[in-house]
Amino acid sequence: MAGPAAAAPVYSGSPCARNAKWREDDKGADVKPFTPEKAKEIVMSLQQPAVFCNMVDNWPALHWNTKYLSALLDGKTIQFRIGMKTMDLVPQFETRCSYVEATLQEFLAWSCGQPSCLSGPFSCYEYSKYWAYADYKYIARLFEHKEEVFQDIKWSDFGFPGRSGKESTLWIGSEGANTPCHLDSYGCNLVLQVQGRKRWHLFPPGDTSFLYPTRIPYEESSVFSKVNVANPDLKRFPEFRNATAHMVTLSPGQVLLVPRHWWHYVESIDPVTVSINSWIELDADHEARVEEAITRTLVCAIKSAENPSDADLWLNPTEIEATSHDINLQYLNRAVSAYFKCQKASVSEQAHPSSFGAEKMTSASRKRRKRQVGTEPEGCKLLTHEADFSTVKAEKLQKISFGPHLIQVLPQSQETSSMDARAVESDYRDLIHGNEGGHFGKLHCARKLLVMSNDCEMPANQMDSDGSPNASQTTLSTNDLLDCLVNPHVISLVAQLLLERTRI
Repeated sequence: MAGPAAAAPVYSGSPCARNAKWREDDKGADVKPFTPEKAKEIVMSLQQPAVFCNMVDNWPALHWNTKYLSALLDGKTIQFRIGMKTMDLVPQFETRCSYVEATLQEFLAWSCGQPSCLSGPFSCYEYSKYWAYADYKYIARLFEHKEEVFQDIKWSDFGFPGRSGKESTLWIGSEGANTPCHLDSYGCNLVLQVQGRKRWHLFPPGDTSFLYPTRIPYEESSVFSKVNVANPDLKRFPEFRNATAHMVTLSPGQVLLVPRHWWHYVESIDPVTVSINSWIELDADHEARVEEAITRTLVCAIKSAENPSDADLWLNPTEIEATSHDINLQYLNRAVSAYFKCQKASVSEQAHPSSFGAEKMTSASRKRRKRQVGTEPEGCKLLTHEADFSTVKAEKLQKISFGPHLIQVLPQSQETSSMDARAVESDYRDLIHGNEGGHFGKLHCARKLLVMSNDCEMPANQMDSDGSPNASQTTLSTNDLLDCLVNPHVISLVAQLLLERTRI
């Protein structure tokens, strides 16, 4: 890949003054290698990871380094996850980490080895032995009183009008900070690297069985791998040999596209790193939310029936508590209802096709909000429109030209032969509480929109002949769910998986 984007100019004065100066200097620097429409077509149709270059040169967010963010936060504390730098055969899940509350100034002092850290929140953690990670920090919450900074992030350049920092997440880490290998159940992912470099290990959805997936520790919409992909235990997980790693080192100014259901392990390789990402909703998320609702109901029911044990860290720290069966069943019903509602909207859209311009998309996009229980979900119409992009056929994909502005992330075995001066440098979640009680996981901004809606309270498991909900039917019950779970086909598959587990 072409080298990192040119360093952002340094301005003195307050962050707001620097923002104004940045925008003034870059008024004419808005020529992009891809139009928003073309960029969106790529994002919604490309089924392999790729790196966009020269798409964000005029984004004010490029100067969101840790010193700038420290001044912007003005002493506000954030939570850091602390992990060991030593490489174990077992993944360093979030349940195995320690946590501290600290300011960015304290984090910077610790990462620089300043003596003041001897008595600060990082005093128990020697920098040479530990890493720190402020991950999943929702910008809308972090800067809730400084909403003007949301506009520093312009996902509209990628064809998503109205999407800004408000729908984005901030990640700040020290060298060695990492996210265990996992896949996201919902959406696809756009990741902007701002400061330092991160190495991404990516695996295609077809490698899922080779990565030994697990839902323990449980976190909504995250399926973890039992394998530490950076130091695999091949005796315990021999099938991992068959996995195909796609590796890329992401540098400042570059934007990585992580397609739906691609596994990824991410590690910081510079002393300090800053990244910003946004999960893009996909039409397939509706079915995925039904699957996630079933998973949550099962995990919470079975684990809650056990005698509690401090040693059994089955719930990821991103999940505040195990939700009750009644709340989980309510979640399931509304997920099913939303699924059928958008299925109906999709059929209607196909029957009555209509064009939608940038103005219409902007209006729909502006309606994006983090959802809580009892609120209107993401508009089905928006998801239907985005599905139009996801159904691009093979002949359209052939029109996607890779080059200096869009770099393929290739399998490890192909990287050496394909790299040139322009090649990618390759060295190999909004906590939302329900208004009706309970917690539905680390709802990653738009990625993890709850499907609970006043409009979706009608039972969705039964439909009239015209596709509309049949109000005469009852909602899904525990017995309905249980009947599906004990279906002979399901039991047979579970038995095979349990028998296979004994061989590991």
